[in-house]
Amino acid sequence: MSVTHVEPAGEAGNASATPLLDLSQVTKRFGGLIAVQDVDLKIHPGEIVSVIGPNGAGKTTVFNLITGIYRPTTGDIRVDGRSIVGLNPDQVLKRGLARTFQNIRLFNGMTVLENVLVGQHTRLHAGVLGSLLRIPSVKREEAEARHRALELLSFFGTSLVERQDEYVINLSYAERRRVEIARALASQPKLLLLDEPTAGMNEVETQEAVKYIRRLRDELGVAILLIEHKLTVTMGLSDRIAVLDYGKKIVEGLPDEVRHDERVIEAYLGTASRTNPESFQHSSAPVENE
Repeated sequence: MSVTHVEPAGEAGNASATPLLDLSQVTKRFGGLIAVQDVDLKIHPGEIVSVIGPNGAGKTTVFNLITGIYRPTTGDIRVDGRSIVGLNPDQVLKRGLARTFQNIRLFNGMTVLENVLVGQHTRLHAGVLGSLLRIPSVKREEAEARHRALELLSFFGTSLVERQDEYVINLSYAERRRVEIARALASQPKLLLLDEPTAGMNEVETQEAVKYIRRLRDELGVAILLIEHKLTVTMGLSDRIAVLDYGKKIVEGLPDEVRHDERVIEAYLGTASRTNPESFQHSSAPVENE
């Protein structure tokens, strides 16, 4: 895979470098409803950053703003110092941002391999005429794309490679999640946005998913922006955590700082839980549906 390895930024990050992703005072209004308000967030290369918050906090709206599905009402979103506001999702993808969705969005009438090949469409150069004539350069590019797709599937072990010609509808839920991540990786992103990647998984499947997410950063150098309602996952995986409540960022910091912050505990569990922050660590926030 032609992915440049980037050293993890760790807890401190790299404050002096230009952020890979930079949200500045981002607000999104839907008529009279303010879904996201004045959100600032920076992601540096090699970081795993989580965005958490109660149901309806604005997490998925932030993802939709970053990936061009929505356009901010006010504020700016920059990738490598260049604004992406106004770009459509395909253009954002070409800038190096790929995502998965809370509800898996695969092509059920296509095979495992075909779904991953679709993810490479922004990186291929063959035109319609070349594809029809089957010229040597097109055949060569198709062979390279197939090789890259199989490499991505092999990142998750041998199972998906062995089932590359099966329709994805026949896979287990966890396997379909992996195919979706492989398809996102096929665009060779700098930053991968994962929306609830362990939703619907049992404990064993969740542990496997955490292992793969960490390897994406450590082995492939892909920065990760994560929405995840299983707080034990975010606390153990994240370099930093940003907490949203009613569309506003109320806290950002290291996992242990966030876990003990009274504002975060109250947002999730109510005022009465302030005396028992450990209950927050082991809780699961409701799945957001925005």
